[in-house]
Order: sequence, then structure tokens, then C-alpha cells
Amino acid sequence: MEKNGKTFSNFVSVIIIGIPYRKGCRTINDEPYAEMAKFVGDFRARLDDKGRLVFPSAYKSVMDEGEPMRFIVKKDSFDPCLTIYAYSEWERMSEEIKSRLNLFLPEHNRFWRKYMDGRALVEPDPKLGRITIPKTLLEKISVKKDVIFKGLDHKIELWAPEVLYAESEASPDEAELTVKFLGQN
Repeated sequence: MEKNGKTFSNFVSVIIIGIPYRKGCRTINDEPYAEMAKFVGDFRARLDDKGRLVFPSAYKSVMDEGEPMRFIVKKDSFDPCLTIYAYSEWERMSEEIKSRLNLFLPEHNRFWRKYMDGRALVEPDPKLGRITIPKTLLEKISVKKDVIFKGLDHKIELWAPEVLYAESEASPDEAELTVKFLGQN
């Protein structure tokens, strides 16, 4: 099948970067690609008395049914929010980053340690889909009670609402960024 000048085909099973692809996965120009979850939309949630958040059902619905629902949560490297990755996406990214490093060089080793620091593995409970994010991570982004989940395709950001609104006010608007990054050749 051809779409937008790219050739798509099905294949049975292959393993790339340690990530198993199941029957029915696709290829682009005969190169396999993973059909990763695509997280879309913003959702408000409130911490309950035990510090749990209900994970948005819209995000749960795009997860692969064959894989356990596990996520890695980390403080974002650039913004005052937490970043949440599906575990399979985290594995893929971490392996790619590690492949660019020589861990026998002290500077690379320090970077890797910093990169891996402060991560948490979370799994929604099977009954209500609640997740518990460590209090230390929530404190780093000034969460008091309410949060906003922002789906950004391959990842989810978790923000304290007042911090997100302040960041939105301070950053350039979408039109300006579109011209800056996509409007120039």
C-alpha cells in the first residue's frame, strides 16, 4: 500500500532495539516502525487524600492492549513539569541516548547518571486506573492538589495549573513559533 509517497506493508515479527513488534505492525519504505501510543488532549485531575491521580481514560484507550500499562515519570529537563512516557517509548529513547554515549568517559557517565536520576515507574491500579506519583516529583513542579495532563503525541506532560498558565503567558504564541520553525527553508 502506498500513502504520501511512502510504501507501507505488514510483516510478521521482528525485534529492533530490543522492542518486540507484533504481527500486523507496519513498515515505511520496508523499514519497520512501532505503532506507539499517541497521547492527545488536556485533562484536569485532582490528587486524592492518598496522593493518587486518576489517569485519563483517553490516554489508557490508546495503549497497546498486549503490553502492561506502565509509565516512566521524570522531571522535564527544560520546563517546570513532569514528563510521562509509556514504558516501551522510554526504553527506546534511553537505548538511543545510551548508544550515543561512551560510559567510560567521566562526562558522559555524569550525564547518564543525571539523565536517569529521579525517575519513577508508575502503573495505574486495575480497578480505577489511579497512579501514584512520588511526592518528591510533584513538589518539584509545585503541585498542590490539581494537575493538568497534556498529551503531546509520544509523551504526556503533567503540570500544576498555575505554573502552566504562567508559562503559556510568557512563551511566544503558536503563530510565531510556527513561522520560526516551519516557515523557513
